[in-house]
Amino acid sequence: MAGEVVEVEGVVKSVLKGTLFRVELINGHAVLAHISGKMRKNFIRLNTGDKVKMEMSPYDLSKGRITYRIPPPTPDGQPTAPVPV
Repeated sequence: MAGEVVEVEGVVKSVLKGTLFRVELINGHAVLAHISGKMRKNFIRLNTGDKVKMEMSPYDLSKGRITYRIPPPTPDGQPTAPVPV
């Protein structure tokens, strides 16, 4: 039971206080999401319009945890490489 998660993609529609975000899923539903601990630890910032991957519990589909920010493609259509820190 503990390992059951639903992984979905969405777009950040609004940034709320306290690292909460309103995310619109690809199926059109809007959910409330917070960032994962690793994203918080590594200072990953999210803005309105960012594409993200989320984990959701199958028991509460109104909330989620953002686990990854999908980088925007470059103008030539190629995916961007991660920036070394």
